[in-house]
Amino acid sequence: MHSPTPSSRAADTGADDSVDPPVSDALAAMLATARRRAARDGDRQIDTAHLLHSLLESDSGTWELLDGGSPQVGKLLGYLVQRSIGYGLRWQSTVEDSGAVPAVSEQPGGVPGWSPSARAALELAAERARRRGREVAEGLDLFAGLVADPECRGVEVLRRAGVDVERLAERLRGDDPA
Repeated sequence: MHSPTPSSRAADTGADDSVDPPVSDALAAMLATARRRAARDGDRQIDTAHLLHSLLESDSGTWELLDGGSPQVGKLLGYLVQRSIGYGLRWQSTVEDSGAVPAVSEQPGGVPGWSPSARAALELAAERARRRGREVAEGLDLFAGLVADPECRGVEVLRRAGVDVERLAERLRGDDPA
């Protein structure tokens, strides 16, 4: 018998298990936070800056990879919090799609609610998790997927805060058995 009740992850985070790659409970909570932040800010889509903001707020593994430590995390969060009044204003009413990392999804037109770059980062996270022998993606998998796109909004924020993104990407690739 098929139950009409959605999975607890779907109910808690708004995830669509038929579309979204499998993620840990912690990452599902971060994605839900990014989704709420996008909606609160009046953004039509979750972009990589929303994902970065959630990772920085919730994932200690992400903080540990940033050479600047707490001051750099604070600077990054400061940029992200000011998104609605700062440089993020030029992002309003635009779709984030750098094209630097092709989206893995075969779905025509992309996935509603996700920028193409954010969707690509999430799919790269799932691929990275599989290569590591994991069934679900974790925060660091998503961070690696985000950093893999040198032209996405999240990477733009990292660069503005003084993060050496190329070095960070190399370190994340070093953790990947591929």
